[in-house]
Amino acid sequence: MELRHLRYFIAVAEELHFGRAAEQLGISQPPLSQQIQALEEEVGARLLERTNRRVELTEAGRLFLDESRQVLAQVDKAVQLARRAQRGELGELKVGFTSSAPFTSTVPRSIHAFRQAYPDVHLELHEMSSAETVKALLEDRLQVGVIRPLALPDNLLAVELFREPLVAVLRADHPLAEGSAEGLEIAAMAEEPFVFFPRTFGTGLYDQLIALTREAGFSPRIAQEASEAMTIIGLVSAGLGVSVLPASFRRTRVDGVVYRTLLDTGATTAVWLVRRRGERSPLALSFVELVTREAAALMDRKP
Repeated sequence: MELRHLRYFIAVAEELHFGRAAEQLGISQPPLSQQIQALEEEVGARLLERTNRRVELTEAGRLFLDESRQVLAQVDKAVQLARRAQRGELGELKVGFTSSAPFTSTVPRSIHAFRQAYPDVHLELHEMSSAETVKALLEDRLQVGVIRPLALPDNLLAVELFREPLVAVLRADHPLAEGSAEGLEIAAMAEEPFVFFPRTFGTGLYDQLIALTREAGFSPRIAQEASEAMTIIGLVSAGLGVSVLPASFRRTRVDGVVYRTLLDTGATTAVWLVRRRGERSPLALSFVELVTREAAALMDRKP
């Protein structure tokens, strides 16, 4: 049994006239009659009563008509769902993001724009370090990642969403916090204990800190490690040391902590949108295209 047999039967059942049904279907009447007869033989029941003057549905035909309509409606629905999925309008998208991403205005606004544009997409967000995000992409556990810069394998592609300054995180009564409203150079922190991410945590910020301090002629003395940026800020507030974080963390309000822009050349960090090279998922590509466009528009509106 083919779907066209159901369409033929529905046309005849609705018109109760083979000639009009054949005209509606764009075929001649004899083949239509033959197809209906073949359908009845396959079903094993008479669906239509035919006389020279009229065509009527049998009880079996009435029941079969209802079910046939449902079958075709479900097929049409499946076709529409497949087409929407092909256009990247529905499905499930798994995105990994570094913990600092939500503190920027760009990333939340871009994700909100995607949810508005694609309300039927289930967006599954996973917070993880940049290195963990890269690993999950390589293992096909994620489709897209939002990370801080780090070395990527050749089979991953990155698009820079935006760039922001790095800031020194200081206890409010720290001597470096006074008289440095315009910022300071990282060399001023050479003798200070640092509170920072562990090297093994896999954040791109670790390599940036090491590069900046090396350029300034010292190696940071990391006295306390923490895997969460908010924990780092809290430990700075407790007087355990100083730290360096992206400027977006200025949005956090922690008593007893101030932020000072680092004036060193290269004291900036970026947020990247990462995907697999040759990614074919329309959903993932739609996400990358929209978020990239939104991020660019937001940066253009900044003074």
